[in-house]
Amino acid sequence: MNQLLSAFTLFLSLLVEALPFLLMGVLLSGALLIFVDERKLIAILPKNPFLGALAGSLLGFMFPVCECGNVPVARRLISQGAPISVAISFLMAAPTINPVVIWATWTAFRDQPEIAVLRVVLSFMVANIVAMVFSSQKDLRAILQPNIAIALPAPKVKAGAVPVGTFFLGEDRSQPLDFAGYISTSNQVVTKSLPDRLNLLLDNTLAEMRELGAILVIGSAIAAVIQVWVPRDIILSLGQGPVSSILAMMILAAIVSICSTVDAFFALSFAATFTGGSLLAFLVFGPIIDLKAIGLILTIFKKRAVVYMFLLTAQLTFLSCLFINFQIR
Repeated sequence: MNQLLSAFTLFLSLLVEALPFLLMGVLLSGALLIFVDERKLIAILPKNPFLGALAGSLLGFMFPVCECGNVPVARRLISQGAPISVAISFLMAAPTINPVVIWATWTAFRDQPEIAVLRVVLSFMVANIVAMVFSSQKDLRAILQPNIAIALPAPKVKAGAVPVGTFFLGEDRSQPLDFAGYISTSNQVVTKSLPDRLNLLLDNTLAEMRELGAILVIGSAIAAVIQVWVPRDIILSLGQGPVSSILAMMILAAIVSICSTVDAFFALSFAATFTGGSLLAFLVFGPIIDLKAIGLILTIFKKRAVVYMFLLTAQLTFLSCLFINFQIR
């Protein structure tokens, strides 16, 4: 009974902590839909994969949303036709590379300022590498959920051209989709009056909160149950090994699903028993991949793409933090 009460308390705390940021992201997404001329937005975004990844990371700094709030914004960027490198780098960088999280991390680790600096550097590196890898997928409809893919135009393919894509995600051989169900366009939105735009913003907010909020509730419940079920002593016993400590903190980050705005204070409680590289693994991996985020990301990408993103992020985080562990030692 005590464990059940603890799980329920953790569930409520995760939900209360994440909902405001999810709402912030949904409102930003709605603002992009209602108030921004999509053609102008897409026109200023770099089409080059490398420059697009850098731009997406900077957008993450401009929009201080966590791993709950960045998903609806990334969804809207993709549906508007933004380059995939922009959307992916924003999706992965925004939870960490923003003023709120940087300030919180610096405050928590004021005696170890290198943690705050390395967190930003590693998050930036991981986000841009993953974005560059996904940019090799020319036909994004093959990796997007149908309700997102239907908004995208068919890619222009030259006669005799070989399909381009990664082996894991699949080559871009998908057939053109029927666009009859796609309703709004940039011209329709821009010409509406302010009251009509506000009504559209309210409708869009309610629709996305219903969809993403349900996923958030399920993810928070799973995270709370697992966090109570797994004894903390087992994780603490792994804290001193250069390899085991990183793996333990990456698993912990995925399980506890703490918002990136406050996760630095949670990580600080392990500073005396865990290696510096493992603390960074928690701070870098958690905001990108956790149980809440996976459920939300699945509203954008198909399962295969999410697994690919998870494995690539985990590998990059592990190797970079392992290098830091050996450097510190």
